[in-house]
Amino acid sequence: MTLTTTSAAELGSASLAPTPALPPTPGQTVGPFFHYALPYDGDRQLVAPGIPGALLLHGTVTDGSGLPVRDALVEIWQADPAGRVVQRQGSLRRDGHAFTGFGRCTTDRTGRYAFTTLRPGSVEGGLPFFAVTVFARGLLHRLFTRAYLPLEGAEPDALLRAAGDRADTLLCVDDEDGLRFDVALQGERETVFLTWPREGR
Repeated sequence: MTLTTTSAAELGSASLAPTPALPPTPGQTVGPFFHYALPYDGDRQLVAPGIPGALLLHGTVTDGSGLPVRDALVEIWQADPAGRVVQRQGSLRRDGHAFTGFGRCTTDRTGRYAFTTLRPGSVEGGLPFFAVTVFARGLLHRLFTRAYLPLEGAEPDALLRAAGDRADTLLCVDDEDGLRFDVALQGERETVFLTWPREGR
């Protein structure tokens, strides 16, 4: 039997060898397991319903046939009314007074979601909006869009102008309950979804 040994110098040089670049992990279909872990207490209440300025941001998520998507999950990120982007650790916790600017809501049997929140302010002079992310069973990747406040005479920004005749799919509508924003995953009234270029492309 022959035994071989490795010197400490050899071990050290091996550990310093550069690690080859790994390819990115492929995307996986969303769900059906997000109902198990993602919802949390107070997830859809960014503020308590009765505080001054509280409003309801609500709508439905529908498929290409206009039917409700009953197991979708909608997330929002937003600035506070003063236009401050809140980046606070512990966004999943609700303490009754801190505004984190983050919320998460599952759709019900009618495809409806609803958040209790505050009207976002303008960030650096831009149009106020909610950043919206949609997860649903069968989607390979989550979908990103924006829900702008009604323009009320304001000029559209570059994104709304680029959306052309579909820009209205990015606008909230005032109604008796607050602000309505419907999400259509496909079809004639498909919501405009956003993508970002990947590195190396």
